Amino acid sequence: MHPIIQRNVGWIEVICGCMFSGKTEELIRRLRRAVIARQKVEIFKPKVDNRYGEDHIVSHSEAKIHSLMVEDPREILEHSLESQVVGIDEAQFFKENIVEICNKLANMGKRVIVAGLDMDYRGKPFEPIPQLLAIAEYITKSHAVCVRCGNPATFTQRTSKDSARVVVGAHDIYEARCRHCFEPPPEDTKRTNSHPDKNKQEVNAHPKTDS
Repeated sequence: MHPIIQRNVGWIEVICGCMFSGKTEELIRRLRRAVIARQKVEIFKPKVDNRYGEDHIVSHSEAKIHSLMVEDPREILEHSLESQVVGIDEAQFFKENIVEICNKLANMGKRVIVAGLDMDYRGKPFEPIPQLLAIAEYITKSHAVCVRCGNPATFTQRTSKDSARVVVGAHDIYEARCRHCFEPPPEDTKRTNSHPDKNKQEVNAHPKTDS
């Protein structure tokens, strides 16, 4: 007995990886195929990312497709009511409610395609991408090429001294690195080293006693 394929069944696809791994390029490729198939497509990008203009998402290889810039993920829901396919680029820059919005869109029978960084410049999970990965039906992990050794790269190396988690940039302050060549920034040790006498007092406050 053959399974019955129901219409209007939605799902979530996540394209993740480091910078320069072709995430946006793959997103654009899938969206263009949907447009060729005459599906109703809506595409969104976060307001913080204005590197290549406000009305297009653009890959590092200069592929581009028209998009709408939004600040709050709830705007995506408002603009996607009539669409069949929803594309979202740079999802790591959105608030946590992007997860809820993507779930709602999929439950409404829409195909939701999301692209974003899965790790930040420290090599730590970049929310809300991990949460999106957990609920996605389809996951694509993209790899770049390490600029140091040529091996597959999965880490994003920040070359500037900025310490903020979100710093929008491209080749000017970021490089793709493999696990071996990636150099995570030093962890903040001020908390443990700022009061050495206090730490010593805390140790001495509980002297070892002979039983």
